[in-house]
Amino acid sequence: MKILVVGDGHSAIHEVAVVDAFKQLGHEVNSFYWHSYFKSGNSFRRLLRRVQNKFLIGTTVNKLNSELVEKAIQYKPKLIFIYRGTHIKPRTLVSLKCALPNCEVFGYNNDNPFATGHPPWLWRHFIKSIPIYDLVFAYRHHNLDDFVKCGANRVELLRSWFIPELNHPISLSEEDKLKYECDVVFIGHYENDGRIEYLEEIVKAGYALRIFGPPYEWNKLLLRSKPLKHLAPVHLIWNDDYSKAISGAKLALCFFSKLNRDTYTRRCFEIPATGTMLLSEYSDDIASLYKAGKEADFFETKKEMINKVKIYLENDDLRLQVAEGGYQRVVHDGHDILSRMAKVVELVGSNTTL
Repeated sequence: MKILVVGDGHSAIHEVAVVDAFKQLGHEVNSFYWHSYFKSGNSFRRLLRRVQNKFLIGTTVNKLNSELVEKAIQYKPKLIFIYRGTHIKPRTLVSLKCALPNCEVFGYNNDNPFATGHPPWLWRHFIKSIPIYDLVFAYRHHNLDDFVKCGANRVELLRSWFIPELNHPISLSEEDKLKYECDVVFIGHYENDGRIEYLEEIVKAGYALRIFGPPYEWNKLLLRSKPLKHLAPVHLIWNDDYSKAISGAKLALCFFSKLNRDTYTRRCFEIPATGTMLLSEYSDDIASLYKAGKEADFFETKKEMINKVKIYLENDDLRLQVAEGGYQRVVHDGHDILSRMAKVVELVGSNTTL
């Protein structure tokens, strides 16, 4: 099948990974990435394009929409898979469907476009386009109804994934151990949802904690926290370093984005796939994916989290058993990207659900 993947294209774990997965499944794949449209030119033009990129307006946004239609007409795909289509205007989708009547246009969004707290301009093109897509994939259960209320033709759940080439057990060198070994690791962004107080409790209890994430979100907060200030500065990590940071920890924490109203997150799959035990904030959703105390474990309060950290750090055999159970579950249940994209392909020309 000929597939055109459309998206920003800057991230190896998002659109680029989707392209690679479709290729590994044996499909002919082309891509249309728009991030390069906003990078070229002199300093003034780059500034102007950054403004257009942020507010989704202007000649550059119009140009990428026009060139997307041109490329699709030339390529003639059977499926156009648009990843987080913030920049794609409704009229562009109409043009694609008119020019390519035998092509289906699927949209996928890993964020929650209906959550409060997002800038009002961010999702306006996407939300107006929902009734035009042949199928819209939701990252989380509660967005299924949101898409239906917006007039979606078809909606399906498409959870995030782990990437076997990136998320796998990894042995650490002595140098790596100095960087990454710890009792507990948290990798992720900051939200004002109490997570910093949870992290403080871990250090207060005497456990070795490491934090990795956006420095512009974390560093000032850590420096203001007496228990956590020794962890600043933090930094982002990617690819092998990401897997090393998880592998170097005995337990890996997971918090859910309250902004997106998440009940699971991508790290719920990446952490077990790396071979480290997942200790996650509780939700009914995450508890349906893993057996508590067998394949992962969960907490609802700071006290419960600390009690479980203590139990698993004092019992290596139990912790390793749960980590292995989580690894087997995430592999057996097909939470890898190849399995996800295979199910996407099954829906082309079909009303079969995921």
